[in-house]
Amino acid sequence: MTLKRAANACYDSLLAVFYPQPCEVCGGSVESRVFGVACERCWGQTHILTAQETLCWKCGLPSPGKVADDKREQVRCRRCDDDAFSVARACGIYEGALRVSILALKREPHVCGHLTKLLSEAQQQYPLNRVTRIVPVPLHPERQKTRGFNQAALIAGALSRASSIVADEVSLVRTLHTDQHRAGMDARERRRTVESAFTVRYPALITGERVLLIDDVFTTGATVSSCAQALLDAGAEDVYVLTLARPPGY
Repeated sequence: MTLKRAANACYDSLLAVFYPQPCEVCGGSVESRVFGVACERCWGQTHILTAQETLCWKCGLPSPGKVADDKREQVRCRRCDDDAFSVARACGIYEGALRVSILALKREPHVCGHLTKLLSEAQQQYPLNRVTRIVPVPLHPERQKTRGFNQAALIAGALSRASSIVADEVSLVRTLHTDQHRAGMDARERRRTVESAFTVRYPALITGERVLLIDDVFTTGATVSSCAQALLDAGAEDVYVLTLARPPGY
């Protein structure tokens, strides 16, 4: 064990004894700050997506059954045919430890070590391992001023540090301050609210790049598709998407 790892283990032990943090899923104790706001047991019970699962090759929607490795790229849900991105993946399903970690990230600007590990593992899988630039989904300046930070930018920064791929927080901007997606909106309404909401102000940084677009949750794909279209219009070679989670059924 390295000196740094030994120091971290000692620090975690002291925190657990003197400042125990309750798990936001089960109420038990969080053993290590690496796991953020959930305990190791709850992380183990959360559905993390792996390369062995059958997914829609384009949008990453989990599909039943198994297919041969050489047939994976042929799996399609058909709901994402018109989306502008090439491939979208999520670290896991929006449940349990992943759900409370995303909610915590909206309150506190900190990406725990375990989330960074999941992001890194997902990015190293084909075809996301081909990316050359990381771009977070931007907030409108008014909304970012209210919140104080952009959680997508925090996620992008954590992955950038882990992968040494540059994180570009300046090229893609949101120009329209649209209403947040409301419960009950169907996919068409969600797409209408973000249509033409994004633009690229520094196309020279995007031209020829294979961009990895980062957000916290993938639902209908409307937001990331609109972002992807803006990036492609600015000259990006390809746009891939990586989010922390996607809700069950999406």
